[in-house]
Amino acid sequence: MTVRRGMLAALLGLLAPVASVALAAGGNAAAALSKVGGCVACHGADGIGKAPQYPNLQGQKAAYLEKQLKAFRSGERKDSNMNAMAKPLSDEDIANLATYFETVN
Repeated sequence: MTVRRGMLAALLGLLAPVASVALAAGGNAAAALSKVGGCVACHGADGIGKAPQYPNLQGQKAAYLEKQLKAFRSGERKDSNMNAMAKPLSDEDIANLATYFETVN
């Protein structure tokens, strides 16, 4: 999915307050801003799913989210959309995204 520059700028502007969120579980919520754009279409910038089939991620423990993202990345957990989204993520990306969704409100 290609994100237009204006849309990305608007998204980053919306997410800028997250940059001041404290670190948790070894990840960096502010660093997640470069990757979270792929998540928000379904899970929302605030971590609240945009439709009933998309789970809420807001407030989930970072360790749980890391485990699930790694399972999607490896194919251990099956979901065609999530497997594709998680595949290119590094361990650091996953830790940062997990921290972002644990701390976002």
